[in-house]
Amino acid sequence: MNDPNERFTTLYDRYYRNVLKYALLRAERETAEDVSSETFLVAWRRLDDIPDPPLPWLLGVARNFLAKQRHLRFRGDALIDRIAMLTTAADWASWDVAEHVLDREGALAALASLRNNDLEAIILASWQGLAPDEAALVMGCSSRAYRVRLHRARTRLTKAMQAQMPESPRRQATTSPSFKES
Repeated sequence: MNDPNERFTTLYDRYYRNVLKYALLRAERETAEDVSSETFLVAWRRLDDIPDPPLPWLLGVARNFLAKQRHLRFRGDALIDRIAMLTTAADWASWDVAEHVLDREGALAALASLRNNDLEAIILASWQGLAPDEAALVMGCSSRAYRVRLHRARTRLTKAMQAQMPESPRRQATTSPSFKES
């Protein structure tokens, strides 16, 4: 069987259910279906590299995707926990939706003001959740160079956000006072 389409179709028909069952034992249905689909996407891309028998290899790929899903979920849960620890009931009582809409517009304007490389570095780290080594591969640079780019991009974003955001009374109150020498 030399036709790649036929080989993949045979592989998919024969092993998809096995991969899905494996994923269902470790994740909810939607995630398991996504993991199975991603597994076979990798299989299609690496069709010539799949060993015989293919099932252990396919399950190994699925296992890696499941681990990545768990890691992302853990990071999200940890962030929620940190935010919850830093907020009090008084914070929620004084929370004004309108203020945060303005913050969102200012943040979007600040992001739009960044150079493409700065924006890409931030997106890869923050929204895509890539590790520095992975993001460096995407950007075509070393891990060390990526870390420097990300640091500089975050610094530029902070400055752009400070320039975009009007000073609200709450921000002025939370900003540490500056002391002048007499």
